[in-house]
Amino acid sequence: MARVSQAHLDARRQQIIDGARRCFARNGFHATSMQDVFQETELSSGAVYRYFRSKDELIKAVAAEAFTYMRESFRDAAREAPARPFEDVVSGVLTHALTEQARRAGTDIGTFAGLILQVWGETLRDERLAMALDDGYEDMRLVWNALVHAYQRAGRLRTDVPTEHVVRTLMSLAQGFIVQQALFGGIGEDVLRDGLRALATTVPEETPDT
Repeated sequence: MARVSQAHLDARRQQIIDGARRCFARNGFHATSMQDVFQETELSSGAVYRYFRSKDELIKAVAAEAFTYMRESFRDAAREAPARPFEDVVSGVLTHALTEQARRAGTDIGTFAGLILQVWGETLRDERLAMALDDGYEDMRLVWNALVHAYQRAGRLRTDVPTEHVVRTLMSLAQGFIVQQALFGGIGEDVLRDGLRALATTVPEETPDT
């Protein structure tokens, strides 16, 4: 029997993850069955179960891939820092990463943002998924830390505020961006960029007329 290459195994695993992502984005986690995944990927149950033993494992895989993509996007941006304005980097990476993940899921950005909210909700009932999410956030925190620190070293961000405080605030911004896209939509890159620029700009106080 011919030996199956690792590249083939990796491609098949990715095929299953991509199919599950489309199912989850279209129907939600709870309404998606493993049978839906079999049909979406055009693979047998045995072929899918060879890689993933349950729907929960597929959810974890989809979530982990989304984190990996976001993390690598910010890691690439950190290599360019601080040549570009900070607000351009943050707004550009967030919108591009979410848009690209939505494209791969075969859906719009608002629907994919809703899928992320579902992942967060699943962590309340699934301890293993919660642990995976914690690991993902820790990786993101380290990447954001490197990005912020690069701008601080270059004098482009304030250094009298701890880097970790800036990072936690930016992560809250990212999470809020995802929530708004899921619930209300219409939050484009220009909105984030202009808002960050405005918040970072101190307007001099007017001197009262004498």
